[in-house]
Amino acid sequence: MALTNYAGAPGTKDDLIRLLIDCDTGIDDALALAYLCSLDHVHIRAITSTPGNVDVEQVAANNRALLKLCSKPDVPVLIGARKPLDIPLVTTPETHGPQGVGYATLPAPGPDSLANNDAVDYWIQAARANPGELTVMLTAPLTNFALALRREPRLPWLLRKVVIMGGAFYYQGNTTPTAEWNTHVDPHAAKEVFAAYTAAAEQGLESEKLPILCSLDTTERFEMQPEFLTKLAEEAGCAEPELVQPSDVEGTLSKASNPLVRYLSDALRFYFEFHRHYDQGYIAHVHDYFAAGVAAGTLDYETRPATIDVETESQLLFGTTVADFRGLWGKPANAHVVSRNDPEAGFAELVKRLGTLARKLN
Repeated sequence: MALTNYAGAPGTKDDLIRLLIDCDTGIDDALALAYLCSLDHVHIRAITSTPGNVDVEQVAANNRALLKLCSKPDVPVLIGARKPLDIPLVTTPETHGPQGVGYATLPAPGPDSLANNDAVDYWIQAARANPGELTVMLTAPLTNFALALRREPRLPWLLRKVVIMGGAFYYQGNTTPTAEWNTHVDPHAAKEVFAAYTAAAEQGLESEKLPILCSLDTTERFEMQPEFLTKLAEEAGCAEPELVQPSDVEGTLSKASNPLVRYLSDALRFYFEFHRHYDQGYIAHVHDYFAAGVAAGTLDYETRPATIDVETESQLLFGTTVADFRGLWGKPANAHVVSRNDPEAGFAELVKRLGTLARKLN
């Protein structure tokens, strides 16, 4: 049976969402974080940083700087793992730039008051102290989550909701022909996470507590066009039009009067250029924004239950996610895989919310 969320329905948008975010910021992670900062019904409890798009110290610096830009400097930013569980870290400067945010320049992030606090311990303590209340959004390799499940196997019961951006099913990968980036960076962690939820399902975990998986099949439908930035600047009340065009010299920097519009424009321009370099057009797949909307309860989607596993042995298929939608393995479902979403409505929501936030920052 499909699980359906309608934005604004009781139990989603109108409730206070207490959110733990784990990310590897990352251009689309940054867009997702800015969006979540714009939502009054979302209370970000903490952001934990995982190595992926860039090394973890840079991820944490990006997170602190973006929170400062969005007027939320008091949100804790913590670091957990500094490398994948069993393989070397591979970052992606060609996709997100050497600092992870394209051409954008962020304000100095300020002191890291929680530098010595472990992200995984924080997760466990927060979940134990607030059983059934916390939503977790993971837009990074699942290293920290796997480590947390090792230390506290009751996490699936303690958390309210889990949203994961990762995987590809019946769809080309974006790292290898079959593998999606987050899963490929640390497939052993992803395999552990799904195995933990299989075990939990066998022990009677409620279906609504299984992870909601936003895979490439549906996140790549969120294909941003550069005209989005023109609409955002208008919504933000910028003095001049924001025009990002394929004919521009690569690396052209924004002159937008609004700091959030300027930051997002410079970050996303790099992303547009990257996609064009790989023959996908002057567009940007903003995967993590969709996951943020699922976590916040603001975007419509439908899901299909499935049993997920990850290939970690085959050189040819390393990091590939496999979904059993028909129960052929004889195991219970361990995730809900998103099967439908609405990009047009999602981009309208994004421009409205970010525009409102940007006006507050002027």
